[in-house]
Amino acid sequence: MSTGTCALGPYRADLVETYWRWEQDPALLVGYGRQQPESLEARTEGMAHQLRGDNIRFTVYDLAGGSPGGAGVATLPDPAVRTAEYVVMLGPEARGRGLGTAATRLVLDYAFHVTNLRMVWLKVLAPNKAGVRAYEKAGFRTAGTLREAGYWLGTVCDEILMDAPARDFTGPSVIRA
Repeated sequence: MSTGTCALGPYRADLVETYWRWEQDPALLVGYGRQQPESLEARTEGMAHQLRGDNIRFTVYDLAGGSPGGAGVATLPDPAVRTAEYVVMLGPEARGRGLGTAATRLVLDYAFHVTNLRMVWLKVLAPNKAGVRAYEKAGFRTAGTLREAGYWLGTVCDEILMDAPARDFTGPSVIRA
């Protein structure tokens, strides 16, 4: 699945070191509210578990250059109940160029038109203004606030709960095209 600037491909074991490098980026650690990095060995073990799981996982590719380059990961955990939590991670070099919005729209398109989910939801730390804007542009709306549920740069912060029901998903679909 692709747009002119972004594509989704399979989650790949041969990219575990790249995924791990992105996950160690301080801005990503802050964005997820994590306080500690993970070893490559632990990430490799986790990757093996993830590949055996039922979650839908994609590698996000940046199509802006001559050849597609890996830019991040997007996940829809536990679609068995016809809803799923959305998680996305972009490497530092891929941020600030609209790839997060494009990847999120592609994942929602897949979620609603291939796996027939009825709703996708996510949590984002309130100080992550760029993330909130990207999710809103892709079709998510604020559903509520979990007060003091996270940490941003060592300070307690709220988490925003956002959702995107299938009935609200409008705009171009690469699946239906």
